[in-house]
Amino acid sequence: MRELNKAPSSLVRFAEILQKPSLGSRPSGANLTKIYRPIDTAIALGVLFGVLIITNLQRMPNGIDEFLAIRVTVKNIMLLGCFTLLWSQIFYFCGVYNSQRTSSYKDEISRIIKACFVGSFFTLLFALTSISGSFALRTVFFFWLVTTVVTVLVRPSIRTFTGYLTSHQSKFRYAIIVGSGPLALKLYREICTNSQVKYEVLGFIDSVRGIQLKETEARIIGTLDELENILMHHVVDEVFIALPIRSCYAEIQSTIRICEKVGVESKYLSDIFQTSLARPQYERTLQSSMTSMKVAHDDHRIIIKRVIDIVGSSLGLVICLPIMILAAIAIKFTTKGPLFFKQERFGLNKRKFKMYKFRTMVAEAEELQPFFEEKNELVGPVFKIKDDPRVTSVGKFLRIASIDELPQLFNVLLGNMSLVGPRPLPLRDVARFSEAALMRRFSVKPGITCLWQIGGRSNVEFDRWVELDLKYIDEWSLGLDLKILVKTLPAVLKCDGAV
Repeated sequence: MRELNKAPSSLVRFAEILQKPSLGSRPSGANLTKIYRPIDTAIALGVLFGVLIITNLQRMPNGIDEFLAIRVTVKNIMLLGCFTLLWSQIFYFCGVYNSQRTSSYKDEISRIIKACFVGSFFTLLFALTSISGSFALRTVFFFWLVTTVVTVLVRPSIRTFTGYLTSHQSKFRYAIIVGSGPLALKLYREICTNSQVKYEVLGFIDSVRGIQLKETEARIIGTLDELENILMHHVVDEVFIALPIRSCYAEIQSTIRICEKVGVESKYLSDIFQTSLARPQYERTLQSSMTSMKVAHDDHRIIIKRVIDIVGSSLGLVICLPIMILAAIAIKFTTKGPLFFKQERFGLNKRKFKMYKFRTMVAEAEELQPFFEEKNELVGPVFKIKDDPRVTSVGKFLRIASIDELPQLFNVLLGNMSLVGPRPLPLRDVARFSEAALMRRFSVKPGITCLWQIGGRSNVEFDRWVELDLKYIDEWSLGLDLKILVKTLPAVLKCDGAV
């Protein structure tokens, strides 16, 4: 099995070309406003329901079950919708999201307190329209107090995580052009001047007999026979095919098949080729009309999926905050070392990002791993030991209960991960991939849970694990995501396959 650090000669040439000046500078990280807004709104909604339940428990003999059985009216839905919109706007007008007006952390906190105070007045709408009296004035007071405290406490945690995570994000799309003749040069110039999408062309691929121009010859990174290895070892978002159709039909067809196999999107100038997995989609983002071969679903549902990720992760962080605080205290008081375990993982299109978990092992666990390689109990490139001696006593409980995974909700919020998707793999595991087809799992965002999670977790063999991941990619739908999310909680509570 070939490892990443044992790259062929073409990859060495590729690395040399990548050291040359790029087409432009990297853009800055994600705007924190896009993260703060949904979290602040989720906190308000979560506290609103929580306070309403707690202040009315004495009126409900059957407890939570009776509360959940309360009839939901159109009036209440409209009031809740208006409150959600108003809360976000109040925070905006109070300058909470304006970095120029919030010159210091102290100033930001004072604006948050002001916004929560003003926003809490709008909960009087519920009190004034409540026929049963379940929403009383004391509910408004408790809502204001708890919301203010939680919003202020959560803010520095978000700032810390986003500071780490956004540093590894890039808005550039990395591309390779197959071909090096006049057609390739024309396409290269269109890509460089494209205003809709910012591309960085990593280089050109062509056969030995291909027509090469002086402008493209210096950036040749390999031949068609080496394309598969290059796509396996480097971050490539798109492959543009710029070969003459009549004389290079077989080469174009071969390029498309390689891209399908590895899970990289390819684009060509004419829709005349046979495909097995990729879905043709007509595009006109450049001057030339292109047909994009999508290897994963890419339509309006992806936007809905992202909205679900933002709302779900925000609510998850609010609901799980007490559990996360208790876990943090337990780790700090029982072991030496950092609170969080951060590790580079491969994400969408093999982009690296730092994934966060609660630390469940001794601080020097990664340095000790080479000594335990021979005890690996899983077949394939992945590593897992059921009774790993590096796991702490608190860490063992956190793993069994899956509490150690909760910080990944920040990864979801930042866009590195999704709630549902193939699990992100460590660099060590991916370096041991021997088949290009395994790379297709990187054609979608990694997730916290997937078919593997509800099908046995660590009890699932690697081949079956890959099979489930590819099945998820090929059969993906919003309904499938919902089904997996619903089945994840019982799987976690059963602790089946957790190590």
